Amino acid sequence: MTVIRRRRNVKIVATLGPASSSREMIASLFNAGADVFRLNMSHGSHEEVAARHALIREIEHEMQRPIGILADLQGPKLRVGVFAEGAAMLVEGAAFRLDLDDAPGDATRVQLPHREILSALTPGASLLVNDGKIRLRVTACDGESADTSVEVGGEISNRKGVNVPDVILPLTALSEKDRRDLEFVCELGVDWLALSFVQRREDVDEARELVKGRASLVSKIEKPAAVQNIDDIIAASDGIMVARGDLGVELPVAQVPPQQKKIVRACRKAGKPVIVATQMMESMITAPVPTRAEVSDVAHAIYEGADAVMLSAESAAGDYPAEAVAAMNAVAETVEADPVYREIIEASRRSVRGSVSEAIMAAAREVAETSNVKAICCFTHSGATAVLAARERPRVPILALTPFRGAARRLTLVWGLHCAVVEEVERFKLAVVSAARVARRDGFANENDRIVVTAGVPFNQPGTTNILRVAIADERAIYEGEPG
Repeated sequence: MTVIRRRRNVKIVATLGPASSSREMIASLFNAGADVFRLNMSHGSHEEVAARHALIREIEHEMQRPIGILADLQGPKLRVGVFAEGAAMLVEGAAFRLDLDDAPGDATRVQLPHREILSALTPGASLLVNDGKIRLRVTACDGESADTSVEVGGEISNRKGVNVPDVILPLTALSEKDRRDLEFVCELGVDWLALSFVQRREDVDEARELVKGRASLVSKIEKPAAVQNIDDIIAASDGIMVARGDLGVELPVAQVPPQQKKIVRACRKAGKPVIVATQMMESMITAPVPTRAEVSDVAHAIYEGADAVMLSAESAAGDYPAEAVAAMNAVAETVEADPVYREIIEASRRSVRGSVSEAIMAAAREVAETSNVKAICCFTHSGATAVLAARERPRVPILALTPFRGAARRLTLVWGLHCAVVEEVERFKLAVVSAARVARRDGFANENDRIVVTAGVPFNQPGTTNILRVAIADERAIYEGEPG
């Protein structure tokens, strides 16, 4: 069976849901271009999540290509209580109180069953209800209640969500539900875990202690506090998601594009994969083709150098899930074929030479781009070397070769990596032979082409990349011409 090779570097994350729960549809999404599947823990039972996980692994085995799975935790949900008539109309300029009383609300007050929020509020703070459709300004507060003035009115109904953009809330990023879900998906064997409601580095550290190395951590940037603490959060995380939905509620929407660009560049500098998410092709929930603005949005993220772009409801609950993935794939291939794309990527590359491994991977890119080399082949145990290769954003393909299937699955999220599981080797010559076989088998080179091979000697020690060799992708030439 021929192994599927993507004709692009940016990766596609597709969310699974009611519209994409069958084996046939998941396989269609993969064939259309999905590299990583997102399991949204806000919806569906553990049994449903486990069933989707099992189907992905079946398809992975059939396709002979590692597939990444990302479980997205719900995070704390802050909501108002209920209303006597199910809803109330708030008028601009009117007074409205939020308190701890569980009596049904009306146009003058409603319960806010989160003492932590009421304790953290200060006069002048804003509260956003129902995805920002209603805006309240705090005029007075005492820890038990908050008096507000309605700045933007409208209908408020039962259990609508509340955002507090001006205050760092004394809440952990992990609710009790999240802790149960975290343990479940880690035991199930997901590759990435996405953390919602991240405000500070300590939120990531808390999750890492619970994960115990069973999955890599993606921090979702969706709150102003996370933007303010972005460098610390990037340092503590294995990857970042620009979650533009909630971020666009809590920040003025005009600030979201520059923050997206800032976060993507910071992640590239740090060598951490970054996903751009939310409403990328939202019209395809009900339409077979995206709008021109949506195509431009996806293209913009790719021109920035994001590692991955993500579909949410488009693939989870839409009428055209496979078409949405195919449309995103087509945009990616077209953008990356544009000479301007390469100009932008190279102009925004930052030179980082803090270790031998970083220097080796920078040298691999330079050699490959100046010597007619067809591919860079990285032997890696932890995946760190392949991520460093991706940070260089080379013009040639990168093959991430590892004996560990879990590492290969995690690397499917990273820009430009074609991941392959190979046998453990003890000598560098055997590593070169293995690289040559994979490069030929998967269509990256023929036996007369040259490849760059990087590895660490001694073998089987993560983080020791210290050798680079240019070789012909032919075992006979390697055995005849290579020492050791």
